Amino acid sequence: MRTMTLSRKPFPFAAVHRALGRAFEAGRAPIIDLVAAQTRDPFQVLVGTILSARTKDETTADACRRLFARARTPAALKALPVAELERLIFPVGFYHTKARQLKRLPDVLDARFGGRIPDTIEELCELPGVGRKTANLVVVLGFGKPAICVDVHVHRICNRLGLLSTRTPLETEMTLRRILPPKYWMTWNSYLVSFGQTSCRPVHPHCAACPFQRWCPSAFAFEGLLAGRAGAPPPAED
Repeated sequence: MRTMTLSRKPFPFAAVHRALGRAFEAGRAPIIDLVAAQTRDPFQVLVGTILSARTKDETTADACRRLFARARTPAALKALPVAELERLIFPVGFYHTKARQLKRLPDVLDARFGGRIPDTIEELCELPGVGRKTANLVVVLGFGKPAICVDVHVHRICNRLGLLSTRTPLETEMTLRRILPPKYWMTWNSYLVSFGQTSCRPVHPHCAACPFQRWCPSAFAFEGLLAGRAGAPPPAED
């Protein structure tokens, strides 16, 4: 693993977090945040997060509405045949696989956790269709406990900001656990996902209007976006 901070000065976590919060309030929340706002039920947050993988928010939202109209509990989910699950969640990405995972979920919950949704990352990762990203998000949004969920947006933006230099989301998560103040853990993913969807996109990021220009070394590398300033060091923080 290669991890390092790219600035000699302490990273301005508080200022960046405030700016992210303002952008989040002005933009649109990721779909799983909306699910959590409607119900803090860990089961629905878990299922919604599984459905959201490799799927657009609008598609996930529609699938959640259809599925939760039929199954809001593990027992109700268990009663649905795989073919019916596929019909309800289509066209989410990998819907065949996800339907089979959802069908297995109630039995695994019964066998390993007495029917309850576990509240630790390690235990959640024992469930079908659940990796660290999903587990972290369920811990935060389903249980209100601090965790660091790293998806492609969090991984990309943290590296662009020069907060760290990592090759994989897992490396990013482990590094953030060391350097990110715990008081920002619960909102970091939501803020960065929303910002990544609307501004700091993978291709053609909106650097010219970005509130993080002064702190972001990557902003100076995007040719033509900051005319006349390419290659210059970021201005000092106020």
